[in-house]
Amino acid sequence: MSSNVRSNGVCRQKRYLMKILPTLVFLVTLTVLQRPPVFAAAAKPTASADWEKTVEAAKKEGKVVVSVPASADLRKGIEKNFKQRFGIDAELNVGRSTSIVGKIQQEARSGVSEFDLHMGGGESLITGLLAEGILAPLPPAIMLKEVNDPAQWWDGHIWLDNAKRFIYASQAYQVENIWCNSDMVKPDEIRSLNDLLNPKWSGKIGYLDPRTPGAGSSMWSFLLRLKGEDFLRKLAAQKLLLGRDQRLLAENVAKGKIAVVMGLSYYSLLPFAKAGLPVRSVHTPRDETYVSGGSGNVSIIKNAPHPNATKVFINWFLGKEGQETYSRAMGQATRRLDVDTQWLKEFGVLPAKDTLKPEEYPKLENQSEEKISKYRDAAAELARKLFD
Repeated sequence: MSSNVRSNGVCRQKRYLMKILPTLVFLVTLTVLQRPPVFAAAAKPTASADWEKTVEAAKKEGKVVVSVPASADLRKGIEKNFKQRFGIDAELNVGRSTSIVGKIQQEARSGVSEFDLHMGGGESLITGLLAEGILAPLPPAIMLKEVNDPAQWWDGHIWLDNAKRFIYASQAYQVENIWCNSDMVKPDEIRSLNDLLNPKWSGKIGYLDPRTPGAGSSMWSFLLRLKGEDFLRKLAAQKLLLGRDQRLLAENVAKGKIAVVMGLSYYSLLPFAKAGLPVRSVHTPRDETYVSGGSGNVSIIKNAPHPNATKVFINWFLGKEGQETYSRAMGQATRRLDVDTQWLKEFGVLPAKDTLKPEEYPKLENQSEEKISKYRDAAAELARKLFD
């Protein structure tokens, strides 16, 4: 073959490559953009040796200090399973979210932190810790592939904060907003929120105080968004029996002191339901039920005193064993796809991963920084006007 022929062939190949190069660049870019997001600081799988070094360093620190929801089952489950797995103590602080958050705030102002992590409801995390710059970015603590991989989670990774760095939502489920004493309420007497305005229920409805952060205020803001201010004024006129102790409200409906209760986290009612007392959920249309993350939102406190134990705990908690421990104890539904949540439906909890499409989540969720900043303040102000 002559040199001229070879030269012409090379020139044609170059022209062809130049012609298709823009298309190749476009396809590669599109592929990258369509890949599911991961924890930015954990894009590379952590070497086993690095993880083992972290665990050993955590053992030398001796413990991790975590604030958790008030649940004896959760406390026992974490203390047993976490220590059994790693040989590290989990020092758990249990209490009302507002009280714990207040303590963490005081420590931050004094420059001395005793807490490593906090898990709880979205509102107290966002308004009490995120707003004051007390939280540390969570992605750098993620070391295990099973946690980092978005394919392990329903709808990938979900964050409550707008920056998508500080508050991770491990749970997502719809829970019946209304519970009743089945000896006092017939199955067809309450089928929607509007039925609560029946004069028959005046003075017989308990409600977790919507003036303070928690499940009560979360539901109150959802009702404002869904039904409007006029509905809430009519509901308040039903002489709601407000309380700030979830367990006491649950006990009152279980023992028939009140007929209906609203705004409670499911785990408060679980012991009474398991004990066979006449407590049951009231089924309402799906669009009258918001998607909650319960108390399964987790964050790391800035300047955590036990940084290695913090990493070990967060990877355990967001792994299969940690999420199973939490879901079983709290009666809340994890988003992890490798943890069974079908059993929760028996108790009126509808796991998002078993019942919803991912595109429905943004419409029904009620705990993100965006939703809280848009609706919670207005709802809380209305509650204060009606009940103060």
